[in-house]
Amino acid sequence: MNRRVFITLLGGAAAAWPLVARAQQPERMRRIGVLNYLTADDPDSSPRVAAFAQALQGLGWIDGRNIQIDYRWGGGDLDRSRKYATELVALGPDVILVSSGSALAALQNVTRTVPIVFVSVSDPVGAGYVASLARPGANTTGFTLFEYGTSGKWLELLKQIVPAMTRAAVIRDPSITSGTAQFAAIQAVAPSLGVELTPIDARDEGGIERTIAGFTRESSCGLIVTASPSAFRRRDLIVALAARHRLPAVYSVRAFVADGGLISYGPDEIDQYRQAAGYVDRILKGEKPANLPVQHPTKLDLVINLKTATALGLTIPTSLLARADEVIE
Repeated sequence: MNRRVFITLLGGAAAAWPLVARAQQPERMRRIGVLNYLTADDPDSSPRVAAFAQALQGLGWIDGRNIQIDYRWGGGDLDRSRKYATELVALGPDVILVSSGSALAALQNVTRTVPIVFVSVSDPVGAGYVASLARPGANTTGFTLFEYGTSGKWLELLKQIVPAMTRAAVIRDPSITSGTAQFAAIQAVAPSLGVELTPIDARDEGGIERTIAGFTRESSCGLIVTASPSAFRRRDLIVALAARHRLPAVYSVRAFVADGGLISYGPDEIDQYRQAAGYVDRILKGEKPANLPVQHPTKLDLVINLKTATALGLTIPTSLLARADEVIE
């Protein structure tokens, strides 16, 4: 090989080295934090995180290959949520998924820079978590649980099932903005339906038991369980009390009905985790949470447990059964 050819080949090889080096560099591992309001052993935890991970995988993000997902479980405990919010931010995540308003508040107290995607939050604007639905601003966006108008539908459904009902207990959490607003929406329709309401604090297990026991001493009554982390954590107790006192009850999410409740009307929370994966993907690819609008559920599901209806001696109207998205028999 003559000297000119050798120098040419050497120069070409040297020019190619940076390209080869870049091609051989491993893809940067991205980090995702997840702060969940449930406990890790809650039966509803696994389907949610599985839906999130599977949706991410469908978008090309695989845990252990190009992303690392760090899970923390608040279990509805505000102090624990604050602790885990601090831990997750300290890990330097690219984005954090959070469920429930209380966990979101804990996270926002720790960071206003790490991108946050939320699910299962009832009133993000009213609670001050985002500036507006269309332009959330700052570092936070996500998916609301429902609009408050939905709350009035719960009482309407209960009245359809039990036309003679004149009294309804409402389990709500008065310590959160959405707890007050949901109750107000139910109050707005109660007079036109001829129903008197009795609020019950979702945070007090003993109070729930005592109030329901006293409430059901009279006939023509029903129960509404509004959406809150407190009520969700106590769903076994609430469903059991409704069965024990033969109390027709309507719930905000399907999990109560799957556990033996009568009827629910609300969003598919598992689907919200799938949708959240889409926002996480867009943020990992460079989009800003401030530019991603907060979204309402596009579909609310009506779920009826016929076995429970039979146990309560109730006949579900044919028109309601025809509207149901799912009937558990």
